[in-house]
Amino acid sequence: MKPHIAELWVYLAATPLLGLTATLIAYQIGYALHQRAGMNPVVNPVVIAVLLLIALLLATDTSYATYFSGAQFVHFLLGPATVALAVPLYEQRAVVKRLALPLSIMLVVAVVTAIVSAVGIAWLLGVSRESLLSLAPKSVTTPVAMGISERIGGIPTLTAVLVILTGMTGAMLARPVLLALGVTDERVRGFTVGAAAHGIGTARAFQVSETMGAFAGLAMGLSALLTAFLAPLLLKIPH
Repeated sequence: MKPHIAELWVYLAATPLLGLTATLIAYQIGYALHQRAGMNPVVNPVVIAVLLLIALLLATDTSYATYFSGAQFVHFLLGPATVALAVPLYEQRAVVKRLALPLSIMLVVAVVTAIVSAVGIAWLLGVSRESLLSLAPKSVTTPVAMGISERIGGIPTLTAVLVILTGMTGAMLARPVLLALGVTDERVRGFTVGAAAHGIGTARAFQVSETMGAFAGLAMGLSALLTAFLAPLLLKIPH
């Protein structure tokens, strides 16, 4: 950067709200592009925002810690946003009660498949033990996934990256894949997206419909809980 621009950036970087402002602007750009693309799931606003923020931090040589000092306000709101998922789910309580058995079966199959398939493929490719364990909880929300990773001997920071990549991929590809397979029931689609792509997938599901979002939120919460119990049992990988 030119000297005067660099001085301005140093001043702005010292302001905690810089990270928050940059995050909001990056997402607005991503969402605008998403709308211009006709809400095409491939043009995912989260993916675009992440790429823009990475480019900004690299171009300005700004540390993640400096960025997060402001972006932590968005991070804080994840808690209330997650709790708010209970509202549309409560409105679907009669349907959830009626479908309790098939949803439970779907949940177990989804969690076991997510763990075994990811770890199995990585094992065949010769991935190290620590990386295998880090990969196991990739389909659950980041805070839970990092806790599981640490508990079973993985690398929490690597797990966080894998979780984000999984969520973005799921949000982009889940709906087209489910439509190609002929899955049209929004409850099934939502539950599938939530189990496979956690919070990012759930956000995408709410863009489609409230029903799909409600079942995605249910799957996101339950899959995180079940993964915390099953991952240590399924991954007794010898040193």
